[in-house]
This record gives sequence, structure tokens and C-alpha cells, in this order.
Amino acid sequence: MSVINNLSSPPARRWLAFWPLALLILAIVGAGVALWLNWPQLMLKSTLWQREVNGKLSALLQAVAENPVRAGSALLLFSFAYGVLHALGPGHGKVVMTTWLATHPSRLRASLGVTLASSLLQGLVAIALVSLVLWLLALPVRTLHLSAFWLEKGSYLLVALLGVMLCWRALRRLRGLLRRPVFLRMTPHHQHSATCGCGHQHLPSSQQMEERGSLRERILLVLSMGMRPCSGAIVVLLFSKVIDVFWWGVAAVMAMSAGTSLTISGLALLVHSCRQLARRMSVSRTPALWQRVAGVTLALAGGVILVAAGIMMWLAAAQPVGRGLRPF
Repeated sequence: MSVINNLSSPPARRWLAFWPLALLILAIVGAGVALWLNWPQLMLKSTLWQREVNGKLSALLQAVAENPVRAGSALLLFSFAYGVLHALGPGHGKVVMTTWLATHPSRLRASLGVTLASSLLQGLVAIALVSLVLWLLALPVRTLHLSAFWLEKGSYLLVALLGVMLCWRALRRLRGLLRRPVFLRMTPHHQHSATCGCGHQHLPSSQQMEERGSLRERILLVLSMGMRPCSGAIVVLLFSKVIDVFWWGVAAVMAMSAGTSLTISGLALLVHSCRQLARRMSVSRTPALWQRVAGVTLALAGGVILVAAGIMMWLAAAQPVGRGLRPF
């Protein structure tokens, strides 16, 4: 009964149900202004920390070259810890993942699979890039840094493209909510039901409808997070090649990927649990129309955040200088 009352309510009353959309727009604008004002300090501190960690990794690689048995385990443990801590800092992967999980329903297993695949892809991209540029093509180091730079720019474009897809789908759903429904009285010739015996699937299930669109989104999500090679991984691989312990560098990069995957998976679990808790609390306390509006509003807000983040990171990305150090 509440569903019918909400759907057939007057237009002015239906517009009042869209107050969550205005509230989220104000919140997004405020968060964007705060991030814009503090971005230079954040970039500077991250770059200095990255330089210190790269120096420690280089020292461990030198120790591995002298005594692999004793220093190898220390290198792998430090690389794993670096991956865990590196994933805690600011970065476009965390923004993309948390935004997608917070604003779109997804199964926990699928979410963890996305985090694992993206972390593994990021390490493999760094290994493949260094192997291709320095080993197979024998190009200078500057070409390696420029290639990583353009892969980074490409990942930011994928972030914006994913946001556009999410916005387009949310706007189509929002347009349907704005339309006043029309109920037609009719007498069907045959009453379809789950036990009618006609052998037809009358409508796609909600799970099938979600999986149809989410597969493309997950692929874009993995590519946008994993296509950008980690600057620390490139430095480790480059230095390990110079001192002739390249395969130890590969092992260190995979340990970094494992640490990154652990942190991002924990973040995904936290966001997924918070979303499920909020959904359970709101089901019995809010009108049906408000629930539908809130879902579309979250989806639209997530798309807008991803588009803005992709454009901002594309514009802020600068070509590497010196040893190609980047903050994230």
C-alpha cells in the first residue's frame, strides 16, 4: 500500500522526496573544495615519504646482491609492509574502489575479487613495462618513465569513463522516478506465476539485471586501478636490473602487490559492511519512494565523483623528472 501511495503522490510531494540529492551535492562540493585547498601539502608530504622508502628498498636490494639468503626475507617483508602502508595513503585506486562500493550494490566475493585482480595487475604492469622497455627493446630509462606516465594518464581516463557510465545509468533511472506512473486495468488471458507451468522466464531476476551491467563496470574498475604502475615498483625493478638481481626485484614487486591487496580488501570489507548495515536500517524506516531515490542518488553521486576525480588527476599528472618519482 505504501508503494502505491508513494508512486501516485502529487508532483510537488514527489519532488520533496529528492532532498537527499541536494544534500549529497552540497557534501560533494564541500569535500572537493577542502581537497583542492590541501592538495599541494598532501602531494609534498607523499613525495618526501616515497623518496625515503625508495632509498630503504635500494639499500635492501644492495644487501640482497651481497647476501641473498640473509637479506632476501627482509626485502620481501619490507616490500609487503610497504604495499600495506602505501595502500593506506591517498591514491586514485582507493578513491575509485570506495566510491564504487559505497554507491553500487555488489557481492562481497565480487568486491574482493576486484581488489585482488587490480592489485595483481598493477604489479604485473610494472614488471611487463620494465621488461619490455629495458630488456626486449633496450630503450633508455627516460622512455620507461614516459611510458609509465602515459599509462597513468590512460588509467585516469578510464576512471572518468567509468564515472560517465555510472552517471548515465543513474540518470536513466532518475528519469523513470520523475515520471508519474500510469496504472492500466486489464484482464490477462493467462495468469503467469512461478508455478504456472508455461516454461518461460517471465522477467529477468534482479541478480541477472545487476550482473549484466556490473561485468563491464568491474572490468573498467580493474583496468582503471591496475593499469597505472606503481612508481615504487618501477624504481625497485630498475635498480634491481642495474645491480643484476632483477628476479629479486620481481619478487619484491609481487610482495608489494600482496600488501596492497590486503589493505584494499580490508577497506572493501569495511565499506561493504557499512553499506549493508545502512540498507538494513533504512528498509523498515523509510518510504519506498525514498529508498529508490536514495539508491539512484548514491549511484549518481558516485559517478560524479569518479568523473571529477579522473579529470582532476588527468590535469594534475605531470611528466616525471629526475628519477621519475611520483607521490602515489
